[in-house]
Amino acid sequence: MDWIDLVSPEQLQTIRNESQHAPVLIFKHSTTCSISAMAYHRMQRKALAGVKIYYLDLRAHREVSNLVATTFDVVHESPQILIIDKGMAVYNRSHSEINPAEILEVLKPTS
Repeated sequence: MDWIDLVSPEQLQTIRNESQHAPVLIFKHSTTCSISAMAYHRMQRKALAGVKIYYLDLRAHREVSNLVATTFDVVHESPQILIIDKGMAVYNRSHSEINPAEILEVLKPTS
């Protein structure tokens, strides 16, 4: 799975822009948390083909993590997965609620 490192505040506008065309995921990860490691490995094992996933090491980029919370109007948690669609967080889960199968269901096109 290709992860895009989320390291700068400017990337949040890029994510908003990209989400106008297709949903974008943000995965907030704490490199010192065992629950976060479990969620990370769950995400790694599940193929989310065609979906852009931004990876945020919140310990290294705390200011970006705080901006994610304010920009997308969510409470900061770790680990945390967000689906951004049309510039807004439409899905937000943390800890053991991070379920790749559920994420795939949410991402399914409605037609």
